[in-house]
Amino acid sequence: MSEEQIALRQMLERREREYLLGKARARMRSSVENLDVGDFHADKLSEGETVELPRWVVDELVSQGMAESAESPFENEVFSSLSKEKMMGPLQLSGLPPDFYVRMRRRLGGLSVGVAEGKVRREDYERLRAVCYDLVGIRLSKLLSLSSSSAPASTLAERLTPEENSFFSMTQSLSKEWKAGLLGGAK
Repeated sequence: MSEEQIALRQMLERREREYLLGKARARMRSSVENLDVGDFHADKLSEGETVELPRWVVDELVSQGMAESAESPFENEVFSSLSKEKMMGPLQLSGLPPDFYVRMRRRLGGLSVGVAEGKVRREDYERLRAVCYDLVGIRLSKLLSLSSSSAPASTLAERLTPEENSFFSMTQSLSKEWKAGLLGGAK
């Protein structure tokens, strides 16, 4: 495995941990008292109450049927993002939230497990997966084009996710080296 691949894998793992430690909202389906999960403690969570908790706690409560996520479905966001990206010019990027790809990976993973367990229709999973591939493909194409241009990363920073920023930096550096090699050292 190359250094770039190791660095990418480590970045994705770090981003996943950061995401799980972040806050999420949940609506309690049942009351819970004296909840101790790892280093997290809650005295009382009442049925019907909407609470903000560490995401990993929300995930556990949802998996146990004790709560439901109070966040909007990711599918809505990915379809909207794809539409925006298609409307933008070939060298323009719409903004994505910093945790977009982490949520995308988690949602696709969750649906894949749901398909295997017979809880999710395969068509629903395949449809979301195709839309995600389309969005990633469009953004990848734009990032590659932009990396070979003279556009500085700072002009794109607010529209790039951390994953895209890392990719853009690597491809921009490779593009400069490739051009310099072909043109005899001229940059």
